[in-house]
Amino acid sequence: MQLSAQVQGSQVQAQVRATRRPCLHLAHFVLFAAFPLLSAVPSFCQDNGSVEREFHGSGVELTVTVHDRSGEVMATPALVKVYRDGSIPSGQGQTSRGQAIFVVNSTGEFTIVVMAAGYAEAQQNVSVPFAGRAQIDVYLRRASAAETAAPPGRPVLAPKAREALDKALQALGADKLEDAEKYLRKAAQLAPSHPDVLYLQGFLLMQRHDWVQAQLSFEKATQLDPAHAPALAALGMALYDQGHYPAAIAPLEKSLQLETAVQPNAAGAWQTRWTLAKAYYHSEKYDQALQMSQEALAASHGKAPEIALLVAQSLTAVGRYEDAAQTLHEFLRDHPQQPEAATAQRWLDRLAASGKLPTAQKP
Repeated sequence: MQLSAQVQGSQVQAQVRATRRPCLHLAHFVLFAAFPLLSAVPSFCQDNGSVEREFHGSGVELTVTVHDRSGEVMATPALVKVYRDGSIPSGQGQTSRGQAIFVVNSTGEFTIVVMAAGYAEAQQNVSVPFAGRAQIDVYLRRASAAETAAPPGRPVLAPKAREALDKALQALGADKLEDAEKYLRKAAQLAPSHPDVLYLQGFLLMQRHDWVQAQLSFEKATQLDPAHAPALAALGMALYDQGHYPAAIAPLEKSLQLETAVQPNAAGAWQTRWTLAKAYYHSEKYDQALQMSQEALAASHGKAPEIALLVAQSLTAVGRYEDAAQTLHEFLRDHPQQPEAATAQRWLDRLAASGKLPTAQKP
């Protein structure tokens, strides 16, 4: 598979080459509700066993190679961050000889963010549908004077703080929350006002279902870096999980706006879209809920077929009863073993009993 794109402003090009491998079953670590957290491994991964041992389930090794505009591999060290589905941290590390390597335990949609001194920050969404190895080539361009200016309130992480943050990220991915807390505490001592540190602190708090404190951490991160799309998405999710549906909408919308501003046709971050669709629905913004739930279902590429139930709810709310029934029929036909199948059948029966469906469409 090959993918190439140009990112607005940064003019990034990326290519992904994946080698398919047989898949084995592997239980995934769950972040909250239906959001799986991938194992997060800093670049190089020498201390984490062989790549072959890591490839269980639908694991993939991501090799990010950073080039300058001429195509030469960059000697300048670059910081590479990897996010799964737009907001789930899946690794970060500095390049060595132009490369950074990450091992994650699932295929899917990834956001690659690359930063290097003197170059414009680059962001690229890539899809890796097969287990195995994927090569991602990113091309950076020289930044203007305005682009090289550091954002106010966003300090650069010193090496020791970066090391502590990388270890915290790895511990989170391995579900070692006590170790993650220890390393995050060290990172916070060294860089208490860095948005990445605050973001991972909030992420850890979400693991422990402490939504209020997680919200505070994400709010601080987004105040320091208003363009931190993953922190904005996570803030919206924390607000949603507390039942603050109208308040969740703004940060979720802004997160998606930042993503699409960089890559207009990006289909990633389906979990962000799903949460936003639910927030719209609970806020009685049914037209927006319908559009966003349809986008989320399409962008999930079959990972969450139950989103179809939200599509059906939204269709019903806007008076499109026949379309809602068709959506439920298709869900029951294609996913009869899903836990939500009983709910879908119950809703379909209620639609039929309401007299809003033609006879031919009744179950």
